[in-house]
Amino acid sequence: MQRKHNKAIVPTARMLRKNMTREEKRLWYDFLRTYPVRFSRQKILGKYIVDFYSAEARLVIELDGYGHCTQRGMKYDEERTAFLEEYGLTVIRIPNYHINTNFYGVCEYLDEVIKQSLGQHKLDD
Repeated sequence: MQRKHNKAIVPTARMLRKNMTREEKRLWYDFLRTYPVRFSRQKILGKYIVDFYSAEARLVIELDGYGHCTQRGMKYDEERTAFLEEYGLTVIRIPNYHINTNFYGVCEYLDEVIKQSLGQHKLDD
């Protein structure tokens, strides 16, 4: 990966941590913060800031609002995902709508993905 700690975007990452969306707060405070596998929020990876990241599970979780549904947003997301996958990371994209309407289902899904990722990466190591 380029530089793991891109100093030019540190202030932006800090601002995003302080001003998380309602959906990011819900996922962080009601699930990921106390999850047995450590997650970071608004983590700098190369030239990007990802919503949630677990080094142990090699997993990125992105929450997508309406801006991600535009042609421009989808193209940008494809580039980000391809960049992150080049480094062996799995990128999970979850629409904000699902956080708001099926939060527990999202948590169950993430729990399965995380456990599967951990099992797979332990076999790879």
